[in-house]
Amino acid sequence: MQGRTTYGGLTAALCHEAGRPLAQGRPLRSAQIAFIGPVGGQISLDAAVLREGKNTIFVGVDVLGEKGIGARATFVFGTARPGTITHLAAPKQPEISPIDTLEDPFPRGIGPAFMQNFDVKLEFGPPPMSGADAADIGLWMRHGDREAKDDVTALLAIGDVPPPAAFSLFAGPARMSSMNWSVDVLTDTPQTEDGWWFARHKAETLKDGYSSQAMSLWNANGDPIMLSRQTIAIFGVSPSDQ
Repeated sequence: MQGRTTYGGLTAALCHEAGRPLAQGRPLRSAQIAFIGPVGGQISLDAAVLREGKNTIFVGVDVLGEKGIGARATFVFGTARPGTITHLAAPKQPEISPIDTLEDPFPRGIGPAFMQNFDVKLEFGPPPMSGADAADIGLWMRHGDREAKDDVTALLAIGDVPPPAAFSLFAGPARMSSMNWSVDVLTDTPQTEDGWWFARHKAETLKDGYSSQAMSLWNANGDPIMLSRQTIAIFGVSPSDQ
């Protein structure tokens, strides 16, 4: 759990698992996930084809819970179109350090419950609740379950692990919630070494109770794997710190 709702990466992964059988073998190209309300208790997933073309197919998935719709995802699956122009200008991975020299910003028992399912190492940037004047963090991440496969479902499940970059601007606990997640997958077969992925999350704006952040993810070899964005609701400082 992530507060009173299911961790957003798990919600996205469940939606992908529900929608993937309708894709007829096409790889995922992009996804839009709206986190509408708390996801918890008994849930069901309703998947349907929205439109199918020669190369692409749009699939919609609703997560339904005890209090109505909790999330809505739209996936675009598409086969490669040979013969088109190739232009590769994705962000390059920043300079990195040996993973075994880095510290875990969330030791076991600290942070949201879902974090205990992942190994995390802070590469650069201020940790959450440090009262920093910058909101740009780089993290190494991998599934605690070493049997997790290198596939898109596992990628979505881990891609939302880093806390909102804006969290570094706060000096204490604050209430935040992801509102949506827009994802572009840059490869048909995401793979990495020893399960490690590198993520960079940067808050570009924080104003009027909302933060917009850019997110990039690379594999251990520095290959760009996923680009995404999120809009995050900032409800303010937790009551205990007011």
